[in-house]
Amino acid sequence: MARETKPLYVGPRVRRIRRDLGLTQAQMAADLEVSASYVTLIERNQRPLPADLLLRMAETYGLDLSAFASGEDDIFNQLEAMLVDPIFQELSITKEDVRDLMSANPAMGEAVAALYGAYRTSRTSAIEARAAGTSGGVDSVEEARDFITVARNYFPALDEMGEDIANALSNDGGNLFEATAQRFKTRHGLTVRVLPSDVMVGAYRRHDRHRKQILVSEALDQASRSFQLILQLALLEGREQLDMVVNQGAFESDAGRRLTRAALANYLAGAIMLPYRKFHQSAEELSYDVEAMARRFGASFEQVCHRLTTLQRPGAEGIPFFFLRIDAAGNVSKRFSGGVFPFARYGGSCPLWNLHDTFRTPRKIHTQLIQLPDGETYFSIARTVHGGEGGFNAPKAERAVALGCELKYAERLIYAQETNLTEAARSQIGVTCRLCSRPACAARAHPPLERRLIVDEHRRLATPFSFAFD
Repeated sequence: MARETKPLYVGPRVRRIRRDLGLTQAQMAADLEVSASYVTLIERNQRPLPADLLLRMAETYGLDLSAFASGEDDIFNQLEAMLVDPIFQELSITKEDVRDLMSANPAMGEAVAALYGAYRTSRTSAIEARAAGTSGGVDSVEEARDFITVARNYFPALDEMGEDIANALSNDGGNLFEATAQRFKTRHGLTVRVLPSDVMVGAYRRHDRHRKQILVSEALDQASRSFQLILQLALLEGREQLDMVVNQGAFESDAGRRLTRAALANYLAGAIMLPYRKFHQSAEELSYDVEAMARRFGASFEQVCHRLTTLQRPGAEGIPFFFLRIDAAGNVSKRFSGGVFPFARYGGSCPLWNLHDTFRTPRKIHTQLIQLPDGETYFSIARTVHGGEGGFNAPKAERAVALGCELKYAERLIYAQETNLTEAARSQIGVTCRLCSRPACAARAHPPLERRLIVDEHRRLATPFSFAFD
């Protein structure tokens, strides 16, 4: 007796793939030689995805068939996590209710998840504005970060361009720096020179248009020299593509737009230095061993961590990582999440995160299971990185970076192979003190803004602040 094939209802997954590819329903329908209304019905789960159309999509867009697996899982997990919020606790909503919604109307389930996400973002922004003492003026840095976060830190057009340039550079032979210098000479008539830091007058890189030269400081290590040279190439050859991507955003400030364009140029440089397909294959092959990947690609630890947060290509996704960089005082100078981790806009990170301990043991990788107040658990690695110039008495900056992912992906990391992920203790941390409602935290520096502070001069608790939950 022939085995009955279960219909494949993967509407949310098809919609996600279409949006990641930057296509309208009409464009996808034309590519697949079906009607736009048929694509609409599939995305709404009102029609299953036939096997022949599944294969046609995979062939047309170069997708792995695994890209269509568990189409509703992401939205279901978002809705399930949403139920922890106190605003839903009196409604007695169960997992079965969520499954019913996703089964009857997955598009509405996605809308509810998006609406709740917007509510959380709006509420957090209001609280953080109070914490920062701002009057609601435009924050150019946050404008740039928001643009990148909305795109989930993934820009397919820049990745494709980066791979094309990387392939051309590899065909030229020699190491990456030499190949890039040769490309400047043959394509643009520019000579690359490495000069002493005193000649560079504090600059790491400079485009001397008058003398038709690209100048790079010898104070940089080889990975940084290569990246700075490639960044200049990205600015030169990717001008139109960078403008096209940044023009998709609506910026209130010119500084926000310029910062975003600079971030995109860095993204393109990373896509050239660490081309998507080769980098993703190496990540899987090496079980995301950052140091081994850095040696393979001639990159730095931090550069590899950055790139790992961008692996969102449909059908060739990497682990969805978040990334954070702080200084010894706890100030956050870089953060990338793509919606994976709820970073605070203002203020430092939680002192209970071992990210802060790395300064005591430079260059040693620390691992930790961390759990936020909403119950979400993550696996993170943290290590110090060195910035600044080389040489005695040269200005240097020691920072710490953290790279993390949701617990369900941790078993794929080489760093978690000796950890019992089921039984290992979770470190209870918060996003930042003003947004954390944990009552028994001796490390708290500020009371949570959403709670009523209780002051009792006749009682001294072990925790710095006492507050109510009404």
